Amino acid sequence: MTLADLPIRDELKGSEPYGAPQLDVPVALNTNENSYPVPDAVVEAIVAAVRAEAAGLNRYPDREATALREELARYVGHGLTVHNLWAANGSNEVLQQLLQVFGGPGRTALGFTPAYSMHPILSLGTGTAWIDGRRNADFSVDAEQAAADVRKHDPDIVFLCSPNNPTGTALGLDVVEAVLDAARGMVVVDEAYAEFRREGTPSALTLLRASHRLVVTRTMSKAFALAGARLGYLAADPAVIDAIRLVRLPYHLSSITQATARAALAHTDVLLATVEAIKEQRDRIVSSLRERGLDVVPSDANFVMFGGLGDQKAVWQRVLDQGVLIRDVGLPGYLRVTAGTPDETDAFLAALDAALPSKGHETA
Repeated sequence: MTLADLPIRDELKGSEPYGAPQLDVPVALNTNENSYPVPDAVVEAIVAAVRAEAAGLNRYPDREATALREELARYVGHGLTVHNLWAANGSNEVLQQLLQVFGGPGRTALGFTPAYSMHPILSLGTGTAWIDGRRNADFSVDAEQAAADVRKHDPDIVFLCSPNNPTGTALGLDVVEAVLDAARGMVVVDEAYAEFRREGTPSALTLLRASHRLVVTRTMSKAFALAGARLGYLAADPAVIDAIRLVRLPYHLSSITQATARAALAHTDVLLATVEAIKEQRDRIVSSLRERGLDVVPSDANFVMFGGLGDQKAVWQRVLDQGVLIRDVGLPGYLRVTAGTPDETDAFLAALDAALPSKGHETA
């Protein structure tokens, strides 16, 4: 039997599962993970917290994850409380829950692609029709144009990414405000990479108190180096949290996950100490690629998208042949690389130099 033989929903036929290549390579810079391992002191704190929970695993976890949400509220700031925060297994589950509540059959979601590819995938999975908005040639989003798209399509949910994946571009608050003014439904700002923003780049968290239809989603996978723990969260009006409770699975967040995340939040300063080092490598990659004559998209994230490659698939393979795995995001002529350690940046630049011809990157 094959997938085609199964009675799956018509709209899922021909779809491909999400996922980047998982290859055993010396340098993996394709999934925007934090390259720095969890520090020993934090590992010890997590182990102690998990050990304390272990004897009680015969009981269900705190269904509301109240203590964790209180600590997330303290971390996020902006005067938010436990009633404004919700947590789940990665920001993907948070996004899925939002679509389960505010999307669904007969409803629509609008996003500005290229953006996080899970937004349309999650929409598909919840029976929510997907609509593409418009980006400029430099991958930016114009406030007036975005508002016009919202008015034209009247979606139930609008997805904005700041910083955006895969481009790394951030949004001005004017874009968020224009979309909120134009939208009838919910506006979700995905800020998974918020901690890596350049100085002066704003967060949509500053607008939360002005609109009950605004939701800001974040994750502990990137800046906190906890991709393996799967902890994402959102900040919103308390009514939004109440709405999510209507669709959340019972006891969706395990005691182990909650304990791990709380132990990490107790060591925020230690874990976030790598953020500035990663930003330095990101900026180094940007300047180095520009020196090589490539088209580099300005980044507020922990990755850089660059173009002018011609056949990006061939360049990707030649970089991989040098032992460095980066990401082909499906945009003709462009590739994306995660900013990691200085040694990883060295390896990437050397591999790219070996992969590119000495002249005319556009014909690579």
